[in-house]
Amino acid sequence: MTDSLHIAVIGAGLAGLSCATALQAAGHRVQVFDKSRGPSGRLSTRRGEGWQCDHGAQYFTARDPGFRAEVARWEAAGVAAPWLARLGVWPPGSAGVAGVVSEGEARGNLRPLESSDPRDPLAPGALQRFVGTPRMTAPAAWLAQGLTLHTEHTVQGLQRDGGAWRLLTAEHGLLADAFDTVLLAVPSPQAGPLLGEHAPALSALASGLRMRGSWALMLRFDATPAMPFDAAFVNQGPLRWVAHDGHKPGRGEAATWLLHATAEWSEAHIEDPPETVAPLMLAAWAELGGPPPAAWTAHRWRYADTDPACVPPETGCAWLPEQGLGLCGDWLHGGKVEGAWLSGQALAAQVRGA
Repeated sequence: MTDSLHIAVIGAGLAGLSCATALQAAGHRVQVFDKSRGPSGRLSTRRGEGWQCDHGAQYFTARDPGFRAEVARWEAAGVAAPWLARLGVWPPGSAGVAGVVSEGEARGNLRPLESSDPRDPLAPGALQRFVGTPRMTAPAAWLAQGLTLHTEHTVQGLQRDGGAWRLLTAEHGLLADAFDTVLLAVPSPQAGPLLGEHAPALSALASGLRMRGSWALMLRFDATPAMPFDAAFVNQGPLRWVAHDGHKPGRGEAATWLLHATAEWSEAHIEDPPETVAPLMLAAWAELGGPPPAAWTAHRWRYADTDPACVPPETGCAWLPEQGLGLCGDWLHGGKVEGAWLSGQALAAQVRGA
């Protein structure tokens, strides 16, 4: 291992936390900076008076042995649990997330998914789904508790100071600390401008990708609607996913549902106000048989996923040891929660081996 480095990790989503915890365990001094009020990134939960709703990542799977072991640690700590949901797909006979779902009931009814094909990731038992408990932010909060985390620090620039790096933030100006290494764990549109003149190749890698937005609509009811599914993949109209958030373990059966719009539809409406977007999403919810909510809250994710037309090879991370600059994120490792954690681990391994 190299001598102990003073490392700044920008971004407290799962990729940044994964990288930071691995480097700290290896003996490096690590500080994590994030523009939000707390860690988690898109492992996010909105909380209000008497309610909560996961409005970012809805669940995660674990295929990689390393990530499976990590999820087992989360389960043992009580911050994650399997989610056994009745899944549906709309319209009947449409393609799911992967594979084609066989014809079910007549058009007009959302068909509960009952496939037993083990190759079908939508099939019950074919692929275990996990969620954070008691909310999606829990694994990130658990990882962050052992780190030096600076929230409400929006990093706007990097400055070279001799052989070290310093961070310029919107809230606190130029920070006093100097770092040997700066690792960016932020969405690609934010990484490109930060790297700019310092690392043109890394900047070009990040800037060459297009991330897409997504509208999320959180619905609150006086009583849980009687629906034939706990969650559903939607392949028609503006919606792509609906889920009873209260059905997830640790939620207490709260009467809260989440609607996610497709990337294409969201991009077309990304600058629209919530008051315009919500009625359109509620109309699509009604087509699935969903009743009007007592209240709703909208959230616009500007960087929800990467356009599949420009996804780079699954490099895992990017690292320039001569300059002490690196990149990690789900967008470098196939997307999704698992990809974020693996990307952080990959970058940490590169730094440790430098």
